[in-house]
Amino acid sequence: MEFHEKLRELRNQKNLTQEELSEILFVSRTAISKWESGRGYPNIDSLKAISKYFGITIDELLSSRELIDIAENDSHQKTQHMRDLVSGLIDCSVGMLFFIPLFGQQEGGIIRQVSLLSLQETPLYIKAAYFAIILLTVACGIATLALQNYSSIIWTKIKTVLSMILTTISVMIFIVSLEPYAAFFTFVLLVIKGVLLLKRP
Repeated sequence: MEFHEKLRELRNQKNLTQEELSEILFVSRTAISKWESGRGYPNIDSLKAISKYFGITIDELLSSRELIDIAENDSHQKTQHMRDLVSGLIDCSVGMLFFIPLFGQQEGGIIRQVSLLSLQETPLYIKAAYFAIILLTVACGIATLALQNYSSIIWTKIKTVLSMILTTISVMIFIVSLEPYAAFFTFVLLVIKGVLLLKRP
């Protein structure tokens, strides 16, 4: 008997609805429905809760193959969450450009390093481009951190691509506008993101 059949049988033996079981296990009713229809498996923590509530071992709930699949999926999810955490923090750190002195400003024949918020005598369209790309990158970072548990296939695919594109554009804008320190800062962040992608399983 497969896991989804065992779970349905155990629930029926206790005369529980999917809604009632979801409240007991602290998961959504949709999750119970998905598990019972064979469209997915619970994570390790939910498996432990199911095992404890019904008073059976995890080995009785799952076949060896199912247990391996769940362990691999759980490991992959934890790795993905860690990658999203690092990537989101990297994107948010671009906001430091507003405050750290990485922009050159000519004053009385010398070039002084100032933060973006203190930058003057720079054409408005260039400064607007700086603000726009930094704010978009930070927004992408916040979204990545906030939506770590959101499992939409579209979001999963687009968040990494969007993050890489925004950081690449940042590097190019700073290079073209002759801001080497800001360009180097964003280039280092781009390299770190590239390393994260190379380590993807």
